[in-house]
Amino acid sequence: MYKAISPEEAVKVIEPGNRVFIHSVALAPKVLIDAMVARAPELHDVSLLHIHTEGSAPYVDEKYEGIFHLDSYFVGANVRKATQAGRADYIPVFLSETPQLIREDILPIDVAMVQVSPPDKHGYVSLGTSIDCSLAAVQKARHVIAVVNKHVPRAWGDGILHISEINSVVEHDSPLIEAAFPEPSAVEQKIGQNCAELIDNGATLQMGIGAIPNAVLASLGNHKNLGVHTEMFSDGLIPLVEKGIVNNREKKLDRGRTVASFLMGTSKTYNFVDDNPGVAMRDVAYTNSVAIIRQQPKMTAINSAVEIDITGQVCADSIGCKHHSGVGGQVDFVRGAGYSEGGKPIIAVPSTTKDGSISKITPLLKQGAGVVTTRANMHWVVTEYGTVDLYGKNLQQRARALINIAHPKHRESLEQAAFERFGPHFLKVGKPVTT
Repeated sequence: MYKAISPEEAVKVIEPGNRVFIHSVALAPKVLIDAMVARAPELHDVSLLHIHTEGSAPYVDEKYEGIFHLDSYFVGANVRKATQAGRADYIPVFLSETPQLIREDILPIDVAMVQVSPPDKHGYVSLGTSIDCSLAAVQKARHVIAVVNKHVPRAWGDGILHISEINSVVEHDSPLIEAAFPEPSAVEQKIGQNCAELIDNGATLQMGIGAIPNAVLASLGNHKNLGVHTEMFSDGLIPLVEKGIVNNREKKLDRGRTVASFLMGTSKTYNFVDDNPGVAMRDVAYTNSVAIIRQQPKMTAINSAVEIDITGQVCADSIGCKHHSGVGGQVDFVRGAGYSEGGKPIIAVPSTTKDGSISKITPLLKQGAGVVTTRANMHWVVTEYGTVDLYGKNLQQRARALINIAHPKHRESLEQAAFERFGPHFLKVGKPVTT
């Protein structure tokens, strides 16, 4: 069906000046990355492109400057230091549009390096847990190198390819990179409970990974007929599916199926999606399309932030001028849920940083901070101190509402800042009712 070659032989196709795409998240093909980096003395001006990847990223080491240069769609922990130092860079883009940049040859791909499941009896393989923009890269690349790995789940959806669409095949079996998350803190549990109170029976959910999403999921035990249409999910979703709480029966599109574009979790998540027709792994141009999201009834999107100013501007990708992550899918889902009938876009954050010294609700965003979700997009904000809906509120009403769910020890300074910004009229703005 195919002839396997060594990783070293496969990466010989990479030439100076090429752009190389690396498969996303848990499927970053380490064996190919290491073989590529070993060729560093022979290469120069190789552009690398990926979303977030797990595992090591040796190509951003300063000793490879001038040889490899990374442009990422989302800055993960493994490339954050290099990005902040300027050795790597970030492309601001909505996650929904990452495939478009590839398909329209704005960022043409010479070589795509991916991992796939073993071929079935008909010769079809799966891109497994990361379809996102990786499918677009495989479709458009001049040359596709794929690691056939028995640990890659055969996931249903858009990522099914015939082995003949792959130019070079390497066989290498290694477990997918796993991510386990600590139990939510008391603050995160309260935020999860507050979010859960906003979620209606029959709602369709989007949320990411981490302590707050897991706390939300853990608080949904009494809900009914929930659906999932999300860019990604992790282990916390599986118990709700097993209990029948998430059954996707009331979705308008993809009824009966959990839809996602990439996954990050433990082997429990990877085993869950393996050959599971109840999960559809889709191109991120579909999962994150505002036109698609808005069609799901009661679409409830839960995202987070680095900081929120008192008018509702959300910074979610940088700490001041230091780029920390990316726009990701937040705006896609805030917009889509905002248009959905009965939809609720939610930004959920702890009221302070972990040590309590800095309020995440601030008079102004830090100098250099990027506005990811604008004040005009904002609806619900949730902290451990309550929930407020900013939609339809004027600037002073928003300030009062957000101060009301800030940490008590920071409320006085926030109120003083609002008074200085808006003048004495602000004192006449009543405190809104929180739920």
